[in-house]
Amino acid sequence: MMDMDSLNLEPNNNGLNPVPNLEPNNAPHNAPNTKHDLRQYPVYEHFYTWQGEGVHLGRAAYFIRLYGCPQKCFWCDSAGTWHPDYRPAQVQLLSARAIQELVQHNSHPDALVVITGGEPILFDLNALTDALHQIKRKVHLETSGIAPLRGNLDWITLSPKPFGMPPLLEVVRLSHEAKIIVHDLSDIAAGLEALEGLPPEAVIWLHPEWSKSRDKDRTVLNAITAAVKQNPRLRAGYQMHKAYLADDLDPNSDKRKIPLGGNPNLGI
Repeated sequence: MMDMDSLNLEPNNNGLNPVPNLEPNNAPHNAPNTKHDLRQYPVYEHFYTWQGEGVHLGRAAYFIRLYGCPQKCFWCDSAGTWHPDYRPAQVQLLSARAIQELVQHNSHPDALVVITGGEPILFDLNALTDALHQIKRKVHLETSGIAPLRGNLDWITLSPKPFGMPPLLEVVRLSHEAKIIVHDLSDIAAGLEALEGLPPEAVIWLHPEWSKSRDKDRTVLNAITAAVKQNPRLRAGYQMHKAYLADDLDPNSDKRKIPLGGNPNLGI
């Protein structure tokens, strides 16, 4: 287990503080000899469900949610991964091998694996993606693209946060789809600007921010409809798993009622 106060993912004047080497001091006797294989990841939660968004909507998927994010989106629906009032006292540190075993024992062999967060691109994912590919899993990443990509991914979903740290061009160019979260009408144009360099075949989704979906905010929903009709490359999206409460069916998912962005005024 890891004390959360020891994991510093705050931005500084030069960008991001480096992520610490999360490697055990005393490896078991049968462990691999390389630091690459011994790397550990702060796993906030892991659960078997289905992908509720994007091109792979409805497909069985095992989610690995890593702890830590410097973006601090005010509407974040995973605020437990960073907000000081809602983060857990401790988070499990798991090796790539341990995560591989969780996935293998708790999901169908053909299920996807989705690495999400928090902001998973802050970590060196090479050991983890290698371990998951060893058991023939397709590995997807959900990221805001703010750091260089380290790992062999089969699918990258980019969700830019133009009001925070913008995505790196190198990550934009590697992405297979993009998801713009729409809380205000200006978010559509700002999100599209942040996606300069996205491959022409990549799908661009417009997702209403969850409080807008939940409350059926017609201003935001109608703006997404108008944008899609004006530019057929865009697609209207939705967090379908929330309508099903699909994630809640797995005993390992976080069941705490954490408000969006850690702000009780926004609700859950």
